[in-house]
Amino acid sequence: MHFFEITNTAFTFLGYPISYIELIGTVFGLISVYFASRANILTWSTGIINEVFLFILFFQVHLYADMFLQVYFFVVTIYGWYNWNTTTVENKIATINSKARWVTAVIIVLGTLLSGFLIKNIHLYLPNYFKVAAAYPFIDSFVMVLSIIATVLLAKKKIENWHLWILVDVICVILYFKKGVYFLSLEYLIFFGLASYGLYHWKKQLAND
Repeated sequence: MHFFEITNTAFTFLGYPISYIELIGTVFGLISVYFASRANILTWSTGIINEVFLFILFFQVHLYADMFLQVYFFVVTIYGWYNWNTTTVENKIATINSKARWVTAVIIVLGTLLSGFLIKNIHLYLPNYFKVAAAYPFIDSFVMVLSIIATVLLAKKKIENWHLWILVDVICVILYFKKGVYFLSLEYLIFFGLASYGLYHWKKQLAND
């Protein structure tokens, strides 16, 4: 049995078989988000491990938008790692202005519609690679677009990233539960708590700057 297959079980918890790939991706995801909530640079190195394993996992459960999202995360992780490693005034926690919020909202809507259409039909465009139609393409795309923007805001240390992550976490708890990836669903429930803590901690730090 291949190590990276979701049928390769590490252990069973309450009757649910947890694969090695889901376990490793989940654990490093939790570690990465915890470090992010503390504004700790280690969030980026641990995030890379999380991204690699989730890329493989999402391909196997046919959540293709989430799969492609991990590639984007990897690129932004490198940028965020570099950006946080600089010690400039601009590197401090900050907020975005009202105009940027409106632009962000428009990008989220348009990005979700475009991505949802492409992901919905990806098995028709690339049948040799995607033999099964995508599951929940528009919801999955909404999560992808929110996560893309949230990661950019995180890399730039904008506090609004936590508002978007909280929304992502709520959606993913339900989405992954419906797809039967229960351990990952539980992880996003924990992410919700960490994101809420991150928002609180960053607000407190912002007020002190």
